[in-house]
Amino acid sequence: MSSASPLFGRLARHLRQREVAGTRRRLALPPAGQIDFASNDYLGLARAPALRAALQRAVADAPRLGSTGARLLTGNSAPAQDLEADIAAFHGSEAALLFNSGYAANLGLFSALPRRADVIFYDEASHASVKDGIRASFATAYSFRHNDVADLRRRLDQLTLAADAAVFVAVEALYSMGGDAAPLRELAVACTAAGAHLLVDEAHSVGLYGPRGEGLVTALSLDGQVLARVVTFGKALGGQGAAVLGPALLRDYLLNFSRPFIYTTAPPDYALAPLRAAYALLPTLGAERARLLALSAYAHAQLSGLGAGHLPPDCRVILPLRLPHYSASRVRELAAAVQAAGFDVRAIVPPTVPPGQQCLRVIVHSFNTESEIDGLTAVLRRELARGA
Repeated sequence: MSSASPLFGRLARHLRQREVAGTRRRLALPPAGQIDFASNDYLGLARAPALRAALQRAVADAPRLGSTGARLLTGNSAPAQDLEADIAAFHGSEAALLFNSGYAANLGLFSALPRRADVIFYDEASHASVKDGIRASFATAYSFRHNDVADLRRRLDQLTLAADAAVFVAVEALYSMGGDAAPLRELAVACTAAGAHLLVDEAHSVGLYGPRGEGLVTALSLDGQVLARVVTFGKALGGQGAAVLGPALLRDYLLNFSRPFIYTTAPPDYALAPLRAAYALLPTLGAERARLLALSAYAHAQLSGLGAGHLPPDCRVILPLRLPHYSASRVRELAAAVQAAGFDVRAIVPPTVPPGQQCLRVIVHSFNTESEIDGLTAVLRRELARGA
C-alpha cells in the first residue's frame, strides 16, 4: 500500500500532533545500571532467586512448552486449577479465575458482568483497562469525583433503575497514577446502603497490605463486602498475569461470558510456577513491607521539601511529583536528566494523565535505601532549579 494513501496521511498527522505536544510514545530499552525508582517490582520478587529456581524447575520438567490452546479447549491443566484454588484461599475468596494480564482481567470482568440496563459508577481516576471494559459492556456508566464518597452517594441517591437492574461501583485500592488509597470502608458502607456491588482493582496493593500481603481489602476486613477483586501478578508478585476473585458463581459466569478469557490462549504451566513461589514467599515478607512503607514515608518527606512541583499529601509507595506549569516535553527532559544522573525515574504525561497532572513518578521499593533517596532528591533539586 502506498505511503501516500489518505489513511497513512491521517496516521502520520496524528503522530505529528503528539510529537508537537511532547506526548508521542516510543519504546525504549530499560536503562542498565540505574537505581530503580520506576518499576512496579515493589518487593524485589522479580529478581528473587526462589522465583527463578521455580521457573527453571518447571521448564525442565514441562512435558510441553506451549499451552496449545485456550483453557476451554486444550489449554487447561491441573496446575492452573490448583493455583486458582490456592490464590482464592490465600485471599479469603470463594473462587479465582486466571487471566493473562491485569488489563485482560479488567476488560474481561467489566465487559461481561454488567448487562444492559445495569449502571456502573467508576472513580474518574480508574485505570484505562477498567474504562475500556466498561465501554465494551452494554451498561450505562457514570464517573464520580476521585475518592469523593459524597459525590458517589449523591449520584446513587439520584439513580432510577429498571426492574432487576444491578448497580456496580468500580475503584482501585491504590491508584497507579496518584499513589493514594481509595476510602474503601466508606465506599463499602455507601454501596451496602444503596444495594450496589463494589468491584476493587487491587493491582498495586496486593503484596503491600494485609497480614500476609493479601491486599487492602483484607487489611481493612472488607472481604465480605466486595463482590469481586482483580489481583495482578506483574507488580509486587514479580510475575505476569492476573486473577479475578469472587464467588464461585461469578467465576462460572466469567468463563462462560468473558470473551478475553474464552478466546485467549492459556499461559503455559511453567509460567505459573513463579507465581506459586511468590505466593509462598508473601507471608514471610512482613519486614520488607514495613521497610517499604517506611522508605515511602521518608521519600515523601524529602520530595515534599523540594519547593517545586506538587506532591499529593496522601500518596504512598507511588509518589507523583506533579509539575502542572511544565510542558510535557519539559517533564520528559527533566526525567532524562535525572536518568543521566543514574536514577531511573519516568515522566508521566497526557494522555496517560489529565492535562495539568503531568509528573515525575517516583516509585519506592523495599530494596531502595535512604541514601539513594537522598541522592535522587539532590539531583531533582538541582535540575528543578535549572528549569526555574
